[in-house]
Amino acid sequence: MPESENQTTLVQGWIDRLRAGDPSARDALLACAIDRLERLTRKMLKGFPGVHRWEQTDDVLQNAILRLSRALQDVTPPSSRDFFRLAAVQIRRELIDLARHHSGPQGLGANLISNASGDASASLNPADHADVTYEPSRLAEWTEFHHQVEALSDAEREVVDLLFYQGLQQAEAAAVLGVSERTVKRRWQSARLALHEALGGRLPGV
Repeated sequence: MPESENQTTLVQGWIDRLRAGDPSARDALLACAIDRLERLTRKMLKGFPGVHRWEQTDDVLQNAILRLSRALQDVTPPSSRDFFRLAAVQIRRELIDLARHHSGPQGLGANLISNASGDASASLNPADHADVTYEPSRLAEWTEFHHQVEALSDAEREVVDLLFYQGLQQAEAAAVLGVSERTVKRRWQSARLALHEALGGRLPGV
């Protein structure tokens, strides 16, 4: 989706079409959410090029497509705000499952042979090291981050959903929520502080 497009306007248009009985609008909504999930997946797995040996991006996203498709079949969001909330929950669950898959005791990453140098920073350059050290602890931090988002207040979580999981600008989020941009900024700062404290000062890439 072009960055210049007003995402909230497009989403509301697709919702209106879906409610009017146009099934193609569901595909457009899925594409919108999957595009954001792909970006977050790449962000979360940045520095872990070995993952691409195990799963292609399309394979990783297939489960998310099915998850979101089922959610949209069960309920038709009445507004863009409701769609963004629904999509954020599904995206968050998929990212948690992905992190668990790769960082768990039976995960492929946990069983990779470590880089002989023992230098974790060296593993961030795939051009220099074909077989890098996988760092399941980092994915564990991402998993905990997603869980802590669920523990935020409703107002804070909704802002995180819109700004982080959906990639909206603060002005767009304010329009979706029907509040001032200053309110969005205040809730975003409050959410970041709460997450910072809950995660012991670690905010992985947020």
